[in-house]
Amino acid sequence: MYSARGPVCDIHNEEVLKDLAAGINELAKKYNAFVVRIEPDIKKDDEEFREIVTKLGFSIKDDSKNFKDEIQPRFVFRLDLRGKTEDEIFAAFHQKTRYNVRLASKKGVVIKEGAREDLKAFHEIMVETGKRDDFIIRSLEYFEKMYDELVPKGHMKLLMAYHEDKPIAGIIPIIYGKNVWYLYGASSNSHRNLMPNYLLQWTMIKEAIDRGSNMYDFRGVSGVVDENHPQYGLYRFKKGFNAEFTEFIGEVYIAYKPLVYRLYKISEKTFRTVRKIKKKLMGK
Repeated sequence: MYSARGPVCDIHNEEVLKDLAAGINELAKKYNAFVVRIEPDIKKDDEEFREIVTKLGFSIKDDSKNFKDEIQPRFVFRLDLRGKTEDEIFAAFHQKTRYNVRLASKKGVVIKEGAREDLKAFHEIMVETGKRDDFIIRSLEYFEKMYDELVPKGHMKLLMAYHEDKPIAGIIPIIYGKNVWYLYGASSNSHRNLMPNYLLQWTMIKEAIDRGSNMYDFRGVSGVVDENHPQYGLYRFKKGFNAEFTEFIGEVYIAYKPLVYRLYKISEKTFRTVRKIKKKLMGK
């Protein structure tokens, strides 16, 4: 059993969490689950929550540093928008970030909201990005399903960057309540010097401000803050928007069948290794 985020309740009310845990255990028994895994949107330093869930029988895995260690990113950058004007937020960006936003506009990059048919161009650029940065990408049908389910309800957007009427980059933000998450991004190899990703992010941040959003989440970065790390460029890009480096508590879980869970974790790691090898062989 798996929960991407949550719990959606008063996370410091022990009685509420006790009832929730009892319900989880009941479901686990009903469906013969060997583990329940939760990756809460709760900061690492929340000692009160940590103490309560530990008392209720949960364990906490809080030592992961890289993307591939968990399903949801444990380290993110978050920009607080509350009570701030557009000018104030832009002025707080790193000087190089402000320069790149302006450069993209000066070089003729234009941002437009995409329609469903634009997902094909976005996906083609995403494939290019995946090959460049060595990550597995979703199918076009996956993004079409996202679009069909989320756009009509106002929970998703597709923003595309164009140069001379040619699509060169795009992002997919997710919108719920008072928060906005940057979920997917793609950029072509041939036009990266035009800095379209900076203008895309700023465009969506401005829209989040207009919506009255509290927070813009840039999503995952590595927890290894080292200039020699292969993903340091992503860290530097997101940090440039003056967002807060945020570390979550990690994976909160109960292993109902510890041996089965250990075997599952081994198989999960093996699958990722085999998939990576297969990807490299197919690339050759």
